[in-house]
Amino acid sequence: MLSMEVITGLPIDFASPWLRLRMDGTTPVADALRDQRLIWLADQEHLASAYPKAALSTPYPFAQAEAPVTSGSTPWGVLALLWPGSRPGELTARERSRITAACRRMGRFLAHAATIGQPLRPAPRPRAIEPPPVRQRQAGEAPAAAEYAERLPDGALALDLEGRITFSSVTGADLLGSTVDDLLGAMPWDVLPWLNDPVFEDRYRAAVISREPTSYSVLRPPGERLSFDLYPGATGVSIRITKAEASLRPVPDKGHTPVGSLYYLMPLAAGLTEAAGVRDVLDLLAEQIMPAFEAQTLTLMLTESGRLRLVGHRGDRSALVEEFDGAPLRDGKDPAARVVATGEPAFFPSWREMEQVHPELARKSTKGAWAVLPLIASGRPIGVCVLSYDAAHPFSADQRAVLTSLAGLIAQALDRARLYDTKHRLAHALQEALLPKALPSVPGLDIAARYLPGTHGMDIGGDFYDLIQLGGTEYAAVIGDVQGHNVNAAALMGQVRTAVHAHATAGAPPEAVLARTNRLLTDLDPGLFASCLYAHIDLADGKACLATAGHPPPLLCSADRRASLVHVPPGLLLGIDADCTYQPSEVSLPPDAVLALYTDGLVETPGEDPADSTAALASLLEAVADEPVEQLADSLIGHCEHRTDDIALLLVRPHGRPGG
Repeated sequence: MLSMEVITGLPIDFASPWLRLRMDGTTPVADALRDQRLIWLADQEHLASAYPKAALSTPYPFAQAEAPVTSGSTPWGVLALLWPGSRPGELTARERSRITAACRRMGRFLAHAATIGQPLRPAPRPRAIEPPPVRQRQAGEAPAAAEYAERLPDGALALDLEGRITFSSVTGADLLGSTVDDLLGAMPWDVLPWLNDPVFEDRYRAAVISREPTSYSVLRPPGERLSFDLYPGATGVSIRITKAEASLRPVPDKGHTPVGSLYYLMPLAAGLTEAAGVRDVLDLLAEQIMPAFEAQTLTLMLTESGRLRLVGHRGDRSALVEEFDGAPLRDGKDPAARVVATGEPAFFPSWREMEQVHPELARKSTKGAWAVLPLIASGRPIGVCVLSYDAAHPFSADQRAVLTSLAGLIAQALDRARLYDTKHRLAHALQEALLPKALPSVPGLDIAARYLPGTHGMDIGGDFYDLIQLGGTEYAAVIGDVQGHNVNAAALMGQVRTAVHAHATAGAPPEAVLARTNRLLTDLDPGLFASCLYAHIDLADGKACLATAGHPPPLLCSADRRASLVHVPPGLLLGIDADCTYQPSEVSLPPDAVLALYTDGLVETPGEDPADSTAALASLLEAVADEPVEQLADSLIGHCEHRTDDIALLLVRPHGRPGG
């Protein structure tokens, strides 16, 4: 971890994104240390393109440099420097030289301190150094400055870097509906309830971090609107307060993204980490992005076989989107293909600007503005996100930076979501291929089966069931559970089911079917174990012969509706001991009796004894045994409300001997 040690020029709370950083993380500070190089980011757009998550945590205009502090080959830390967003775009050679020289001096100092037994120890909280005053004040200057402020028609307020009020003119206090004594030393949003609005604090943070003037207006109860013009400096912020209608020279807002957008983005960033499939990502963007940026349409397109393919949209589907869909990437004639090729976003604040660059496309569209954002994950272009507006929509520099950083987060989420969807389709196809598509129709036997996966959204696991026709009036009912809840478990489940099926149809008795399957599994050595219960049913004799390999015993509900566990001599799980043997057990299976084979997911609930759950299942079986088997299966599956494991259930009920 990298922990902040010293800070000056910013409140510690404002620097919370930098307090502790992972050395293997994707941040400018970590990269500077790992790569042993000076990193320069001229503005928020550069930060958003290279480090989208970092840009979202501090969405204000500023430039920054990070340089490693080393001595020889020993890294000690990183020096991070911030400048106002208005500074020139590049570091001069002199600036770079002074930064690297300072880092070398600090590295030598830290190395010497460690050599003499006084190494720098991580502090529990960073040390804040007061910035030097702009100039030394002359005696009597402070009272004169206060009198000057009192003579002005506007209110005056001064805040330190922490946000505490250090000065207020009487006019300022009157406009705020308070007194000077009540204001001094307090945070504005603490002492004035109507200022307890994240927008005001956000404007203050923007001024302190970016060192750029900004403004904000608010309605002071009961109905007077005040304007706040914030002028930041090295030691704090000066605020001019006026009645909004009397403000003759308001400081123009620098085009900051409305704070509402930022508060939409925080849950969006968290939600994107949880979105599973592409559809989830699209729904989340529609809920968060469109209202945050007042867009009327949102469109997602992903790259596929050298073309852009539409995967979803919200709002009116414009003709322009139709043009983008299926567009070859190599041509780069339309904005979507071009931003994929260049990796640079394209903003068209008005129809006229689109018409100047892409006249044919503009004539086909009824929209008034567009933001075309490249989606790049792990350095690979995976698609574009298009926001469109019914009317002209100016995109400020901050809005562009936020949208650019957001595109990076969307791309990462979509890349994961697309992989998830691919795995989901593969898993679902595998599960369908391995489980019986339909159970055979058996004269004299009612059958029902259910399978529910335990893994959320995966629809796959290691549980299986089968009903095998052995010839004449003989059938085999099989249920099993392979360790795990993934594709590997499902693949092994298919092997076990195939082996059981092969040995059963070859005429082997139950104990031999399990023994031979076990030998095959141990030879394969998949690193997973499996349980299995095999029941050989003879409808002519009204009997069932069972053998088990570590599987939960079945329930048998007699014709007089009394349910109990069937005792079957336990055997080892399949795949442990190649020489293991299994013992059969025979039970009567008369007409109207119900034999219930199930996996442990049906009777294992966190915090409950499996024996109690099994007894409850038996009681339920007695209560609903008269239901048709399909309805009976649903009733038993519904018994488990808080399942955490796969569930497989197979019910068989004879309803009369063949020919009887």
